[in-house]
Amino acid sequence: MTKKQMPFFERYLTLWVALCIAAGIGIGQIAGDTMQVLADAEIYRVNIPIAILIWLMIYPMMLQVDFGSIKNVGRAPKGIFLTLIVNWLIKPFTMAFFAWIFFEHLYSAWISPEMAGEYIAGAILLGVAPCTAMVFVWSYLTDGDPNYTLVQVSINDLIILVAFVPLVGLLLGITDVVVPYNTLIASVVIFVVVPLVAGILTNKILIKRYGEDWFKNTFLPRLKPLSILALLVTLMLIFAFQGATILAKPLIILLVAVPLIIQSYFIFFITWFGGRKLKLRHAVCAPAAMIGTSNFFELAVAVAIALFGLQSPAALVTVVGVLVEVPVMLSLVALANKWRY
Repeated sequence: MTKKQMPFFERYLTLWVALCIAAGIGIGQIAGDTMQVLADAEIYRVNIPIAILIWLMIYPMMLQVDFGSIKNVGRAPKGIFLTLIVNWLIKPFTMAFFAWIFFEHLYSAWISPEMAGEYIAGAILLGVAPCTAMVFVWSYLTDGDPNYTLVQVSINDLIILVAFVPLVGLLLGITDVVVPYNTLIASVVIFVVVPLVAGILTNKILIKRYGEDWFKNTFLPRLKPLSILALLVTLMLIFAFQGATILAKPLIILLVAVPLIIQSYFIFFITWFGGRKLKLRHAVCAPAAMIGTSNFFELAVAVAIALFGLQSPAALVTVVGVLVEVPVMLSLVALANKWRY
C-alpha cells in the first residue's frame, strides 16, 4: 500500500513559518518606524493590507465548501454530534482554561497581568475557530471518510456565522478583556461572510460552466499559490511588528506554545475516545478528532489583529498557533493510524 504524503507546502509549513519569523523580525529592524505606515492603514480598526491578505487566504478555502452535502448528515449522526459537542461546547472553554492557568498564573513572573489578558484572548480566538481547510489533509492522511469530512466542515462554517461572536464575547468577558463588538462583528463579516458568499457563488458558476472535474483539478490548484503567498506575507508583516517583543523576550514563543500544545492533545484524546465510546468507525472517528484539534488559524489571526492590533500579544499567540499546528497534527495523524481499528 502506497504511503500517503502531505502536499509539499503543508508538509513544511512549520519551516515556512519559522523562516517568516526570521524574515519578519529582520524587516522590522531594518524598516524601523516606516512600518507604522502600514499599521496605520485602517478602517474601523481593521488593517486594510492585512484584511486583503487574509481574505486571499480564506477565499480559496470557502470555494471547497458544499452546503449541499449537509443533506447527508443523517448518514453518521453520532459523528456529527461528537464534532459539534467538542468544537463548540468543550474546546473553547478548555482553551480559555489552559490559557488562564498558564498566562495568568504559571507565567506571572514573565508576563504582566495587563499583557496576560491579551495572550489569553489570542488563545481564545484560536479555540473558538475550528479548522475548515487543513482538516481535509488530516482526514486524507488518516483514511477518513471524505464525504463525512466535507459535511463537518460545511456545518462548522454555518455555525461560525452565528456562534463565533457570542462565544468570543462570552469568554473574553470572563477574562476581563473589553470586547469591541462592532469590530468583532465587522471581522466576521469581512473574513467569513464575504469570502463564504463569494466562494459559494464562484463554486456554482464555474462548475456549471466548466464542470466539476476542471474546477477541482485545474482551478483550485492554480489558486492555491495565491493563498500560500498571502499567508507568508501576512506572517512576515506580523513578525515585523512583533520583532522588538521577541528580541526582548526570546523565550516568549516557547511559553506561548506550551498551553496550545497541551490543549491540542487534550482535545484529541477527548474526541478520539469519545468516538470509540460511541462506536464510530475509524473513517469517521479520525477526522472528527482532527477537526476538533486543529484550528481555523486564518480567522483567528484576522480577528486578533482587528481587535488588538498588529503588535499585540493576541496576534502573536494566533501566529504561534500556526507554528505548532503542523508538527502536533502530524504526531496525532501517526497516533490515529497506529490505533486504527
